[in-house]
Amino acid sequence: MTDDVLLIDDPAPFVRRLTLNRPEKRNALSNELRGKLFAALEAADRDPAIRVTILRGAGTCFSSGYDLGRNVMAELPFHTAAGAGQWARHVVEGAFRIWDMAKPVIAQVHGWCLAGGSELATACDLVYVAEDAQIGYPPVRMMSPPDNQFHAWLCGLRSAMEMMLTGDAMDGNEAVRVGFANRAFPAADLDAETLKMAERVAKIAPDVQQMNKRSVHRAMDLMGLRAAIRAGTEIQALALTTEASRATFAAVRANVSEGLSARDKDFGDYRTNKD
Repeated sequence: MTDDVLLIDDPAPFVRRLTLNRPEKRNALSNELRGKLFAALEAADRDPAIRVTILRGAGTCFSSGYDLGRNVMAELPFHTAAGAGQWARHVVEGAFRIWDMAKPVIAQVHGWCLAGGSELATACDLVYVAEDAQIGYPPVRMMSPPDNQFHAWLCGLRSAMEMMLTGDAMDGNEAVRVGFANRAFPAADLDAETLKMAERVAKIAPDVQQMNKRSVHRAMDLMGLRAAIRAGTEIQALALTTEASRATFAAVRANVSEGLSARDKDFGDYRTNKD
């Protein structure tokens, strides 16, 4: 099946696969795409013929992040209470919608996986990456900490702090080493290897698998993950009031490409990498 910005297929028994399909925009997460993605995830969660869902990106990458060329606050795919921090709360609520689904969701990551794209991947239950993937959160350089502040929980204090204080990207092997991802594969093997893992997960009956998934999440809840990530939305909202953040967003609104290049030029990476 096809649905414009989202492709849907069933590549194996019990397996649903969703493909972000804005390759010309590096799968930037518009609200149109996000709305269709959440609807498709929820449909798979209700479908008795599906036991696990794979989420991947078309073209050269998984996702470059939220679509900053559009008004992200327009036509949100689900209601989130208004006021300071609304966008960050909206992102976190979306992550927990995936977190709280009965059936496992697998992120298949290749190429760029940046900012909101990395937040989407971390909301999934399992993450398999290409060895040459590039995963990072560059907005920490001039805008704010993440909307979904998963770093310390997944990657530990030291790795999380380096990611937060530099905005540098890590490759797939490093993502596995620090705990962001489960396993890394050569890019050419990623489709097949991810599908193999999905088929293994699908061997377990959904009523049992739901309890297996929930047991891990409840342990993380008791350690404070959910409360800490929700509290982080207030820090993100406060960061948006800083002079540097306001100036960066003004530059991005004037010209997205130039604004983001100015953010990264002193680091010589992302869109300013000359290699």
